[in-house]
Amino acid sequence: MNYKHLSLENRYYIEVELKKGISQNKIAKSLNCNQSTVSREIARNKGQRGYRYKQAHSFTRKRHAEKTKHVKLTEDIKDHVDNCIKDDWSPEQTAGRLKEKGIISLHHETIYRYLLSDRKEGGTLYKHLRHQNKTYRKRYASERNRRGIPNRIDIDERPEAANNRDRIGDWEADTIIGKNHKGAIATIDERKSKLRLAFPLPGKKAQGVTDAIVRLLKPIEQFVKTITFDNGKEFTLHESIAKSLDCETYFAKPYHSWERGQNENANGLLRQYFPKAMELIDVTVKEVFAAVDRLNSRPRKCLGYKTPYESFEEQTGIDMRTLAGYALMT
Repeated sequence: MNYKHLSLENRYYIEVELKKGISQNKIAKSLNCNQSTVSREIARNKGQRGYRYKQAHSFTRKRHAEKTKHVKLTEDIKDHVDNCIKDDWSPEQTAGRLKEKGIISLHHETIYRYLLSDRKEGGTLYKHLRHQNKTYRKRYASERNRRGIPNRIDIDERPEAANNRDRIGDWEADTIIGKNHKGAIATIDERKSKLRLAFPLPGKKAQGVTDAIVRLLKPIEQFVKTITFDNGKEFTLHESIAKSLDCETYFAKPYHSWERGQNENANGLLRQYFPKAMELIDVTVKEVFAAVDRLNSRPRKCLGYKTPYESFEEQTGIDMRTLAGYALMT
């Protein structure tokens, strides 16, 4: 039998049985606990008039309230948490990374409570959370996206290695559109490493989107095996992309956005920096690259709390952060 905390009812039973002259050993057996538990309870909590259950319960609660608590969120740990949250990491990513680095093991709910406390005190850390009580609105494809894509190959024909994320080099692509259809951002995501790349555009015309995707992927074309698109007309030149990058292209089924779930989710994360109420016509390459850099620098639970940068480099030997920075300068 293991040590157990005694309830008020347990203490009442002990008082009654002691008055009857019942031994501590028998009392312990009736309570299904060790005799030492009962012995220690009586020794710690009896007063001048002997053991009384209400007084014993009061003594115990007072000792517990005065006991020094182990504080996990020290000022040093708060600094670590603050830095992660300010980089737009989620509490779960922050907790996972701190544990992976051997700094501390925290539950992500502890970090949420800390952020709530910080907010009540006038802090602004909560503003870095990507969902601030916003409702989710499901996106649907439009009927016109079903047509007009020459030589479209359905996702059903995509290799199993791509479906199962068995290899590096399978990508998902889409565009996000600015308010009033002013400006766009082409986005592509590698399925296994979760690496994201993106490029701003004045609109979502097919040639511009094609040029952007080729420009982003050309430096690493040896790690481009397939690209899966949605059914937007901006991808009608997919054969040109396939030829430039020597890869295969596939299309998700209409109204099946979950078949490109990684890209859809990452687009939602990018909206933290470029919300739907924002026109994208004046967004610069530097701004987009900076936002993408933040996303690629976040530890991911599905990657064992490695970042997409770390995962991609581990599997390809390419430091995409350096490569992206060079591309930005040139």
